[in-house]
Amino acid sequence: QVQLVESGGGSVQSGGSLRLSCAASGSDLNIYCMGWFRQTPGKEREGVASIDSGGSTTYSDSVKGRFTISRDNAKNTVYLQMNSLTPDDTGTYYCVAWLARYGCDSYRGAGFGDWGQGTQVTVSS
Repeated sequence: QVQLVESGGGSVQSGGSLRLSCAASGSDLNIYCMGWFRQTPGKEREGVASIDSGGSTTYSDSVKGRFTISRDNAKNTVYLQMNSLTPDDTGTYYCVAWLARYGCDSYRGAGFGDWGQGTQVTVSS
């Protein structure tokens, strides 16, 4: 089991940037995929980005080219750099860890993983 704590959310204007951080503890992250999901009331939960232990990344079409996920295994931390933010990016962002055996290039394992408490991102027009 992995314990996850997100930070870095806030309010920005369209075109602005934020960097989210996720501090992980409790398990060896080498066997986990790490990812970010976001959720807005009334909308389906969306997988935003994922990264495997070797640094290979996957992005949703909606954020590709604007967001960058990275991980620092030595610090047990995963990051999400968000640039060129738009109001459509508004939501609660969750850090998620799931076993790599589910695959890291899809989000199918996230439903069986460990979730952080979330951090709010609000982008105004």
